[in-house]
Amino acid sequence: MKRFVTGASVAAVLALALGTGPGQVAAQNAPAATLVIQGGTLIDGNGGAPVPNAVVVIQGNRITAVGRAGQVQVPAGAQVINANGKYVLPGLWDAQTNIAWYWGEVFLNNGVTSTVDIGDGEEVSIAQRDAVNHGKAIGPRQMVGIGHLGGIRGGAMPTGMESALATRKDPKSPDDARMYARRYLGAGADMVMLHDGSYPAEIYQAAFDEAHKVGKPAFCRCGGPRTDPKAGALAGADVFPHSTGIGAAIAKDGTRANNELDRYAEMDDAKANDLIKVLAEHHVNLVPTLVHDSPSYPKRWAQFRAEVQRTFQDPNLRAYYDDDNIRAFFATYNHVDPPAVHERRARGFANMLRFNKMYDAAGGHVLAGGDTNNEKAPGFILHDEMETMAEAGIPAMHVIQGATKWTAEAMHVADKIGTVETGKIADVIVVDADPIADIANLRKVSMVVFDGKPVELGYHAWYGTPFGGGAEDRAVVDNLAWTQSLKQATFRAPQGEAALAPDPVESPQPAIESITPTMIAEGSPAATVTLKGFNFVRKTRVLFAGESVPYKRISATELQLTLDDNMLKRAGRFDIVVKNPEPIANKQWGDGTSNAAHLLVTFAFTTIRTAAN
Repeated sequence: MKRFVTGASVAAVLALALGTGPGQVAAQNAPAATLVIQGGTLIDGNGGAPVPNAVVVIQGNRITAVGRAGQVQVPAGAQVINANGKYVLPGLWDAQTNIAWYWGEVFLNNGVTSTVDIGDGEEVSIAQRDAVNHGKAIGPRQMVGIGHLGGIRGGAMPTGMESALATRKDPKSPDDARMYARRYLGAGADMVMLHDGSYPAEIYQAAFDEAHKVGKPAFCRCGGPRTDPKAGALAGADVFPHSTGIGAAIAKDGTRANNELDRYAEMDDAKANDLIKVLAEHHVNLVPTLVHDSPSYPKRWAQFRAEVQRTFQDPNLRAYYDDDNIRAFFATYNHVDPPAVHERRARGFANMLRFNKMYDAAGGHVLAGGDTNNEKAPGFILHDEMETMAEAGIPAMHVIQGATKWTAEAMHVADKIGTVETGKIADVIVVDADPIADIANLRKVSMVVFDGKPVELGYHAWYGTPFGGGAEDRAVVDNLAWTQSLKQATFRAPQGEAALAPDPVESPQPAIESITPTMIAEGSPAATVTLKGFNFVRKTRVLFAGESVPYKRISATELQLTLDDNMLKRAGRFDIVVKNPEPIANKQWGDGTSNAAHLLVTFAFTTIRTAAN
C-alpha cells in the first residue's frame, strides 16, 4: 500500500469565495489541484474534542473547508483520500533544531512539516529555508534565526574573520545588541536569539525590542550568571530553548551541580512555584528538550532506540545520510549513567518532568523540541520528546498542541499555519491510531500533506538539496581557526613589487579569510567576487566548483574573480579554492590548496540583503 508525503511547489495564495447555508459549509468548485481527506477523526490543534468522520478540503496550498461529513461539499473531480479509522492532525513542529539538509526526508516521514532552527545556520540557512518553503527542495518548512548573539564564552572563540551573518556575535552594549538584531532580522531571520545569560538585562531588552518591533519572537537561553530565567522573562523573552537556567534557578540553596538532572534532583518546590508564576504571567514558552538532558531515563527508551535502528537500515537512506551523524545519535541512545549517580539523576529526571507538568497546569505552554543536532535522529527525537512529555503527565492534547498550534503561536505565524482550519496553509498528517489514547501513535504516520501536495513516503538514494551544508558544515569560509594559525606561522607581508605579485621558488600554503559577496541570485549577469586571504602568488589559480576562473590580482592578499553568467545560471553552494603551484614550502600546512570559501547562488525569489561587519 502506498504511503504519502508531500513534494513540490508552493501554489499562489488562493482567493477564497466561501458561502454558508443551513447546516452546510460550501467549498468552491474544484479547480485542477483539489485534495479531500475524508472519513478520519480530526484533531485540529485547537484543543477541542476530536471530530469524527471529518472532511478536509484543500485547494492549491490552502485549506478551504473543514467539517463533518454531510456539512462540507466535496468538490467534483477532487482527489479523495479515504482516512476511515485514522486520525487527521496538523503537521508537527520541531521547536528546536540545528538543521542539516540530509534530515529532510526523515523529518517528513515522521510527520514533521515545520522546524525552528535557533540560529546556527548562518547564510546557508537563508538559501535552504527559501528553497524548501518555495518548493525547490524537499524537506520540512523552516524558520531560521540565521545567527545568534552570545555563545562566545565556553566555546571556540570567533577569529574576527567570520562573515557579517555568522553566528555568535558579542554585543558590548544595548546599541550593539540592537545593531546585531537588526542585521539578522534585516537578512530575513524569523527570530532573535540570545544564546546565554552572560549579559546584563538591558542587552536582552534591546535585542528583544528589535524583534518585537517587526513582529518576530525573542529567544533566550537565560542561564546566568548575569541574566537568569526570571530576568529573561521580564526582559521580554518569548521562548526559552532548553529551558536553560531553570534547573539552577529552582535548586535548593547551596546546590553546586553542573549536570541538569543533578540540579533538578535538589528542586525546591517553593522556588519552582514562584518561577512558574512569573513565566506564566509573561507567557514564556518553554522548550525543555527533556530527552536531551536525560538520555536513558525515559521509560520507553528501549523502544525509542529500536524505532531508529529499524529505519536507519534502509539502504536508500544510508546512501546519502551522514555516517558520522548516525554514529553520534546511536552513541546518545547507548548512553547509560554510572550506578554512582543513577539514583540521584533518576530523582532529577522525575522532578524535571514534574516541573513541566506544573508549568502546563499553570497555563504555561510547553513546546516539543528535540534539540535536533548532530547527536540526534531527526523526527524520531521529536517523538521521543513528545512521549516523554506525556510520561510527565502533560495531557496528550497539550502535547499535540505543543507540537502544532502553540509552536506556531510562539513563532508568530499561527494566522497561517499550525492548525487544520479554513484559510490555513495545508500542512496535514494522517496517523493510523488515536494519539489521545497513546501519544506514541503519532509515530504511525500514513500520510503527510505539505503545502497542499501529497507524494509517496519513503527514502530515495537520489535525495539532496541544491545547497548542501550540514549541522557541522555551514560556514561561508571553512577552517578559519586553522587560517589564523597558518597566518601567524607563515605569512610575512611582501614589500615592494612582491606586494602585488610575489613569485617565490617555493610556494607558501595559501588561505582564504573572507569572500564578498556571500550570496548572488541565480540568473544574475557576470559578477565580481572578492577573495581576501594571504600567501597568494603570481602563479596562483582560483577554482570555482573545480573550474579555473579568471581573476584580477589586487595584491598578495586580495583577488577579484570574474564569474560569467553561465556560472550563475544554477542555484547551489559552490566551493571556491585558491591553489598554488608546486613545489610547496612547509608542507606540514597543506598541499598548496587553500581552505574553501562557499558562494551561495540562491534561487531568484530569495531576497539578498548585505550587512557590514
